[in-house]
Amino acid sequence: MTGYGQFCSMARAHEVLGGRWTLLIAREILCGSRRFNDIRRGIPRVSRTVLSERLQALVFVGAIMRTDGPHGPEYELTEAGRELATLVSSLGTWGQRWLAREPAKEDLDLEPLLVDMKRRVRFTALPKDPLVVRFEVRGHRRRFMLLRKTEASLCQSNPGFPEPIRVGGPLAALVAWWRGDMSFLEAQRIGLEIDGSKAFTRAFPKWFDLYPFAHIEPAGPKTDKSRGRALTGIGAS
Repeated sequence: MTGYGQFCSMARAHEVLGGRWTLLIAREILCGSRRFNDIRRGIPRVSRTVLSERLQALVFVGAIMRTDGPHGPEYELTEAGRELATLVSSLGTWGQRWLAREPAKEDLDLEPLLVDMKRRVRFTALPKDPLVVRFEVRGHRRRFMLLRKTEASLCQSNPGFPEPIRVGGPLAALVAWWRGDMSFLEAQRIGLEIDGSKAFTRAFPKWFDLYPFAHIEPAGPKTDKSRGRALTGIGAS
């Protein structure tokens, strides 16, 4: 592929990092994913072939290293790769502040949301005994999240633990809460469903640290009108 033909370090860095998926792969490794399939769970729309190519490119430029783990190849950040945290954080902050808060329907995907929730579990806030949260989000296949004091994992079916909470409703409402666009109560008012005992349903939002950029306020004042636009079509998601 023809490069930009510039000595500028910003241009040269963009040649390496500016390709589709590359920085999302760096984001996943920065968030703790080490194995190929774990990285892909966070960005499920990338093909296996493209993911393999992008990982090889990041190894080639020295941002990550490939090692042999106990269960197969693993990817680890180098010093150069760890420095990408600043770039990823700046992009996330900019996007949260300046881009429209109502994501297009094609930008809503349950799997990466659940992956993000799983890695941001507040273990000290969990009940003593293991439990499973059942997600029945409209338009998506059922998913289960096992929560215990030392582990959080996503499952295709209940692995055999009590299931005291069901989360349902439109994905847009769940995303709006997770991104910090509205409180959990506000998300419930626009369709987010949570079923179970009062003690568990009240505690559920406290079991997680929200999306890392949830604290970033949008540029300009919030208005009822803009919020109304953000909620348009949620019930059909």
